[in-house]
Amino acid sequence: MKTIVIKCGGSVMDELTPAFFESLVELENQGYRLIFVHGGGPDINRMLDLFQVPHEFVDGLRKTTAQAMEVVEMVLSGQTNRKLVAKLESYGLKSFGLNGSDGGFLHADFIDEDKLGFVGNVTKVNKDVITMLLQEKFTPVITPIAITQNGVKLNINADFAAAAVANALEVEHCIFVTDVDGILIDGKLVHQTDISEIDKYIEEEKITGGMIPKVKSAMASIEKGISSVMIVSGKKKFFNGLQWIGTEINGKERVLK
Repeated sequence: MKTIVIKCGGSVMDELTPAFFESLVELENQGYRLIFVHGGGPDINRMLDLFQVPHEFVDGLRKTTAQAMEVVEMVLSGQTNRKLVAKLESYGLKSFGLNGSDGGFLHADFIDEDKLGFVGNVTKVNKDVITMLLQEKFTPVITPIAITQNGVKLNINADFAAAAVANALEVEHCIFVTDVDGILIDGKLVHQTDISEIDKYIEEEKITGGMIPKVKSAMASIEKGISSVMIVSGKKKFFNGLQWIGTEINGKERVLK
């Protein structure tokens, strides 16, 4: 079974275009099974503000108090997940939304409870749950919420949750959906690069602004063990049946031939 993990951030979810979904349909037609892991940052921030719950980021991760965790789960499972499932269904992609904690799918440990609160690192992925859904030709749509051995739910960085799922299932591709085509250097799309080249691009200020956190998230996910990540646009077609349109970032330096 050919599988692809697709990480969709909350900031781009409302900007997904019909062309993006046409690429997904094309991938299914070519025999790929799709797995979504999604975030929900903007929706979470709005709800935290509405309930006047303080929120901050520490080392790039959302500090999650017990009160904030209730809001995070409510938004991810009750709003963002429902929204993405409905969009996929509208394009004929039979989808199944679930919390990462459901059925013990994602297990995690606290990263640093004093510093970050209810934030975790995935330690185990229950492949049986996802395999069952894929065999029934469902597209799983997963929230980045995990559960500890003691039954405590933890907030997981969506990039890292996607990497954990991709690792466990040994998928063909792990795709990060953004609002840009990929990495542009001197105005041209870079189709393939590696982490050492990206460090050089950042140092030379060829990668700047909002692209820096995108590539750093991809690189951090590679450090979690996956061999490569592809950055694609959610605003246009990223697969035309033959060719991928985006930037593939490899974990190892490319061997020039």
